[in-house]
Amino acid sequence: MFLTRWGLIFLMLVMAGNASARRLLDMVDVEGVRNNQLIGYGLVVGLDGTGDKSAFTKQSLVNMLREFGLTISSSDVNSKNIAAVTVHATLPPFARPGQKIDVTVSSIGDAKSLRGGTLLLTPMKGINGEVFAVAQGNLIVGGVSASGLTGTADAPVTGSSIQINSTNAGRIPGGALVERPVQSAFNFGEQLVLNLKEPSYTNARRVVKAINNHFGPKVANASNGVSILVSAPKDSSQRVVFMSMLEELKVETAAPAARIIFNSRTGTVVMGEHVRVRPAAVSHGNLVVKVRQQTSVSQPGPFSRGGQTQAILNGDVAIEEKNAAIYMVNEGVTLQEVVTAINGVGATPMDLMSILEALRAAGALEAELIVI
Repeated sequence: MFLTRWGLIFLMLVMAGNASARRLLDMVDVEGVRNNQLIGYGLVVGLDGTGDKSAFTKQSLVNMLREFGLTISSSDVNSKNIAAVTVHATLPPFARPGQKIDVTVSSIGDAKSLRGGTLLLTPMKGINGEVFAVAQGNLIVGGVSASGLTGTADAPVTGSSIQINSTNAGRIPGGALVERPVQSAFNFGEQLVLNLKEPSYTNARRVVKAINNHFGPKVANASNGVSILVSAPKDSSQRVVFMSMLEELKVETAAPAARIIFNSRTGTVVMGEHVRVRPAAVSHGNLVVKVRQQTSVSQPGPFSRGGQTQAILNGDVAIEEKNAAIYMVNEGVTLQEVVTAINGVGATPMDLMSILEALRAAGALEAELIVI
């Protein structure tokens, strides 16, 4: 929201005070419906002298040529237009044989660049060692690299070089064909399990209430603050329709937990509106923070028929630099006021983080402090 001279950034994350409605399937994961990671080892050929000469690269080329009836040794391989690479991809749920998925190709040797290369046929395996897809195709490399030569014409050596982004990795859109589907538990059993992405007893209760209000009583029940069991049709077609209706169901979500996110590298502080500060005193460096609180009484006017007498809390924050440092924080002052006052005297991000940690350790900060 503002910058101090040290570049300290404080952000007040304003969250809606009232609960907000979200799509149900944006809040949950369906148990058994998930991505699967695939990985493979392959060779990229056709490089313009930017490949590698690692021993395993030569051995891989010898093994591949042996499959085609050629018998050579590793000492016969003296080319730099080939590179050993790893290939990885994400197999989405319900992917069927013949469908295409994107792959990422990364050099594992000392290749300078994969630009202009072609990945040869590479089997891609899952965690169980079975092949689920095969990859092949021309690479798209986003980075740029260039180098000059020095020395004499008879004995040139590599001189200065410039590189923008990495050229040792690239992608092949639709570069792998799915060969085998992953079995899913989606079409089996009489119940589906919905797992909340962020555990919350309140949200679990509200999801159950929304489903039962829409489909009838006892269709859904929560087993804990994360998992919700939902009775679903056995027929796969009806189950898809049921999930489509669940997907569009709106659920009133609970207010987010009180949290403060602190980035120690950039000095960015993000906090929710539910963060509260209790009375405390913290000593830090040579800074003094004084937070005073005055209580006034509000009364209805003479002879008025409505209204009640109430006590009103007024917080005031002041900060000074002294030899003896003590932070006095009284009730009724928001954390934003405290942070603003500390920033006002040019405190460093580490000062702020130390103070917040001290407040939380003293039990004066009603929020979860997360340092990233």
